[in-house]
Amino acid sequence: MPTLVLVRHGQSQWNLENRFTGWVDVPLTEKGREEARAAGERLKKAGVRFTKAYTSELARAHETLDIMLDVLGQKGIPIVRDRAVNERHYGDLQGLNKAETAEKFGKEQVKIWRRSYDIPPPGGESLADTAARTLPYFKDHILPDLAKGETIIVSAHGNSLRSIVMDLDRLSKDEVVGLEIATGVPIVYELGPDLGVRSKRILSS
Repeated sequence: MPTLVLVRHGQSQWNLENRFTGWVDVPLTEKGREEARAAGERLKKAGVRFTKAYTSELARAHETLDIMLDVLGQKGIPIVRDRAVNERHYGDLQGLNKAETAEKFGKEQVKIWRRSYDIPPPGGESLADTAARTLPYFKDHILPDLAKGETIIVSAHGNSLRSIVMDLDRLSKDEVVGLEIATGVPIVYELGPDLGVRSKRILSS
């Protein structure tokens, strides 16, 4: 049975500092590494064996994947890195503290930039823009592997993964706005021969 596992990277240094990260390469914190190890342990307990991995071009996703595969004893599997599954680009907001940005531009404006589906921050991407690059890649590269019955892990980011979950769970634009994906928590989809979702599990403990 085709199986897809989605994992958002563990806590990064800028997650800890409450900064907009986007495409800036920021390392994991020690808590983030612990989250990645815990994710690997949960996947090990669930008996998941991967045939291939996908990740973004950003170090925090690479490191999370590397730690999980090390825990699983599966570091020899093929790994594909592509910017198509990078985090949403936050443009002029990248590196800024979220609370300070809200003080500068107003809470409502920052909320619109962060949470609306199709309104981007200055110089950046909206969730719709992120989906416009992530979903074609998912359908052209990852789904064909799943069609072969493979077991795939994608170690990526909150917004690129929200785009994929939106498609798999058939969420509306309004529903996806409220979707939160926790750091270091595997989401396991089992798919049917038609690649429709048969089951979904969130391995939070």
